[in-house]
Amino acid sequence: MNPNVFEVWAPAAAQVEVEIDGTGHRMEPAGGGWWRAEVPGAGHGTDYVFRLDGGKPLPDPRTRRQPYGIFGPSRVYDHDHFTWADQEWRGRDLRGAIIYELHIATFTPEGTFAAAARKLDHLIELGVDFVEVMPVPPVPGRYNWGYDGVDLYAVHEEYGGPDGFKLFVDACHRAGIGVILDVVYNHLGPSGNFLAEFGPYFHESAASFWGQAVNLDGPGSDEVRRYFIDNARQWLRDYHVDGLRLDAVHALWDKRAVHFLEELAAAVDALAAALGRPLTLIAESDLNDPRMITPRGAGGLGMTAQWNDDVHHALHAAVSGERHGYYCDFGSMAVLAKVLTSAFLHDGTYSTFRRRSHGRPVDRANTPGYRFVCCVQNHDQIGNRAEGDRLPAELLWVAAGLLLTSPFTPMLFMGEEWGATTPFLFFTDHVESHLREGEADRRRREFIGFGYDDWAERAPDPGAESTFLRSKLDWDEPLTDPHKSLLTWYRDLIALRRAHPDLTDPRLDRVRVDHDEPTRHLVVHRGRLRVAANLGQEPVTVRLAPEAAAGREPTLDREPGPARHDLHTPARILLASHDIVTTDDGGLILPPLSLAIVEI
Repeated sequence: MNPNVFEVWAPAAAQVEVEIDGTGHRMEPAGGGWWRAEVPGAGHGTDYVFRLDGGKPLPDPRTRRQPYGIFGPSRVYDHDHFTWADQEWRGRDLRGAIIYELHIATFTPEGTFAAAARKLDHLIELGVDFVEVMPVPPVPGRYNWGYDGVDLYAVHEEYGGPDGFKLFVDACHRAGIGVILDVVYNHLGPSGNFLAEFGPYFHESAASFWGQAVNLDGPGSDEVRRYFIDNARQWLRDYHVDGLRLDAVHALWDKRAVHFLEELAAAVDALAAALGRPLTLIAESDLNDPRMITPRGAGGLGMTAQWNDDVHHALHAAVSGERHGYYCDFGSMAVLAKVLTSAFLHDGTYSTFRRRSHGRPVDRANTPGYRFVCCVQNHDQIGNRAEGDRLPAELLWVAAGLLLTSPFTPMLFMGEEWGATTPFLFFTDHVESHLREGEADRRRREFIGFGYDDWAERAPDPGAESTFLRSKLDWDEPLTDPHKSLLTWYRDLIALRRAHPDLTDPRLDRVRVDHDEPTRHLVVHRGRLRVAANLGQEPVTVRLAPEAAAGREPTLDREPGPARHDLHTPARILLASHDIVTTDDGGLILPPLSLAIVEI
């Protein structure tokens, strides 16, 4: 981009001007609804606005910088002015990786990219491969989750602006950590969104709870699709980001023969070839449709991976005992066994929460597990609770053990690794009074039917600054027990996953789970490793029976006393969450809510 050339798509305008320092410069039609003007003397750092048909000043739909916020003028930002130091970075493949999700404003007390970069030593010691950064485009006010973003090509100034984000990515790469950016293409925020004044960016009738749907299939949608695909290219090329997490793709309204996601995947594949490094697309989808991650050549949409809520729900319900809302079908050992081997619970089965059948089966023989990003906690599953409460530390020992020994791509949420007690609440800082005053009720209405009937009484005001401040991590916690011990457990699990290829093996058809419902324990078979977990409230004896080594199925001992579950022998304990007592016959006595990983 030539920094003194200004371009904008405004197909319905009869006249367009770019205004700099109070002087309007007439733009000329450039074909296809585009307008263009070259302004001598303009360049990096120049502030400007557009005026359509003599109307009010508007920021550039593709603005790269909004130094005065979402209602102010745009600023020319030349990507070539930044000097990178990550020349040795060759990218990171998703296979075998671990992701760490974080929110810039609450990850550190300072809430900036620079402060987050200073915590990279913690992430290196933890052993993660990617950080997944929640959305960074400008939002109303000072702080927000990021899903109310507008000006999608720019970076929120409170975090450090475009140079701040580049410095953060640069630091991550030099630390050997890839960066995945969360992007929102299904809607824009309700405040400071001026796209509709430029062209048909939004669908005439389709909408979601979050706002009007983007026009991906109606008149003018070629340029709208180009807007979002070019946005994806910008993050991956100009910010050196390694992947994108695509928010709520089930809310993309697109009936064209070539779906937007398929077109995006093709563009990103071409960019990866040009850049010479792998680029990842991760879709957040609640459709339970394997077509999302099926290669384009096989008739799929070509996403690298997708979030899998079924694994989260199964783990959460199993350890917490919760059965409200969408947890109603989850919690049993049979369900946990199914998702650990087949990814989805609802693969054509009846969903009680949805009151209909849902999903499609995964081809276990041909769909690798790494294509499913799974977690025990994430920003949604914590922040969508009225009080933003996290799983208590005592439940994370066994839940993390099952996640980090699974065939999927594990994802942690910031602070989970030490059992953070700080909540992650829903917070906003709307500058328009009608949005600020109505946010709490809008949020309550969004979760009607989710089992939170007392939401209004329990949830704090999203617009109160204290709600935001309470959501910041307390970095003193991991220095003392019980948080310090849990952090060591997470580090040890990740190190063990790296040391044993059986644990990163993504072949779902090679995973087997034996389980017992009455005693609430299971054993996951991962090559030569066995992951024995007790999710019950009573001790369970796992007897390493020699008859199992001869190829016979493990048996359950129904004699009085602690439940017994037979496994192969001989075995060696590689890692255990608690002190494990061994029996004379080589068995293991697992305390309640404990887990052990053994090698046979």
